Amino acid sequence: MNKPVLAIASDHAGFELKAAIIATFGDLEWQDFGVHSPQTVDYPDTGYPAARAVASGNCSKGILICGSGIGMSIIANRVSGIRAALCVNTEFARLSRQHNDANILVLPGRFIAIPYALEIVKTWLETSFEGGRHQSRLDKIDP
Repeated sequence: MNKPVLAIASDHAGFELKAAIIATFGDLEWQDFGVHSPQTVDYPDTGYPAARAVASGNCSKGILICGSGIGMSIIANRVSGIRAALCVNTEFARLSRQHNDANILVLPGRFIAIPYALEIVKTWLETSFEGGRHQSRLDKIDP
């Protein structure tokens, strides 16, 4: 059985954190939508294709990183079927999966230390959706 492919993308402000995530979770299969250097790039250039890959089912989930996380959140949530959650701690990451079935984790590359960001990613990847009353809420926004 093939491992699920995870989308990952950043702008220049998230380049270092993106590299750390891929290195730390190297046993997972990643589709890297860029950036591949710290050269300046606009977040929609990488975030939008990654979000579309998740929405289409080509990738099971995704992680997007920009300076504040706000731009990537906005662009990802413009894609039908995406539930992107900007998470700044492990509790947000856990709840975004348990209650909201977030399929994209967004991180603020300039506002979170890499070791702690890796803990957030670990929590997010290991947490499952609870369903139940939470599913009925999702059904109202994503029929």
